Amino acid sequence: MKSEKQMNEQEQSTEEKILEAASEVFTEKGFSGTRTRDIAEKAGINLALLNYYFRSKEKLFEQVMKAKILLFFGQILPIITNEKTTLEEKIDLATEKYIDILSKNPNLPIFVISEIQKKNSELTSVLPIKKVFNNSSLIKQIKEKRPDLNPLHFLVTFLGMTIFPFVAKPVFRAFDIIQEEEFLDFINERKKLIPIWIKTFLNT
Repeated sequence: MKSEKQMNEQEQSTEEKILEAASEVFTEKGFSGTRTRDIAEKAGINLALLNYYFRSKEKLFEQVMKAKILLFFGQILPIITNEKTTLEEKIDLATEKYIDILSKNPNLPIFVISEIQKKNSELTSVLPIKKVFNNSSLIKQIKEKRPDLNPLHFLVTFLGMTIFPFVAKPVFRAFDIIQEEEFLDFINERKKLIPIWIKTFLNT
């Protein structure tokens, strides 16, 4: 007979397996195009077991959605709010972190952007992005260095440099501009170049 600890571990493992499968299917097909049966098949379980853990597709999507928004923004917040690091160090750390996250989750930006723009999206309530960003150490340092510069220019420039290549990747592949192996080399090269470009931008 299994111990209570073993049963808890098994339940956690099954739940994680479902969430991982749901994340892949939702990202690929979107909410409306996904069936719970698709997720169950991806997770290698029966539909009844999936319904036992998550009562509806909506509840499962909500869990996936929150996990993705936390992945997309949550890991960057400790970097931009750290008062002990310099602006230059923040740029280096944020670039490396975002490139690493997106390299492992290349469809993440499209998923987050498509969900945020929906009228009934709950993504914006998961993290107080605006409040944290406006009061962050990063913004204070940018204002000190470039009081003439709207910090939003920095944000748009940084996000464009890091995120756009992943958003554009399907286009590159469709027109045979770059292969998978070449794209990885390209992204690793950008990881070194982006901090240089950003710092030049702030020093101009």
